[in-house]
Amino acid sequence: MKKAFFSFIAVLFSTMMVLAQEGGGTKDVDINVNTKGDAAWYASPWVWIVGAAVFILLLVALTRGSGRRAD
Repeated sequence: MKKAFFSFIAVLFSTMMVLAQEGGGTKDVDINVNTKGDAAWYASPWVWIVGAAVFILLLVALTRGSGRRAD
């Protein structure tokens, strides 16, 4: 009986949370893609490519350096 009661309360609570969400109305989203130099530095694809290359080179250098033997 307790399990059924708590299940009912959980369903009732989740339903109240869903119905309490703000609904209706329209959202106006204006995205300007013609920024011509106003974009942030991290929005450029070449920055990500250079960053990934540096990361991979660093990773390779660190993993190769740990495999050396001390004579």
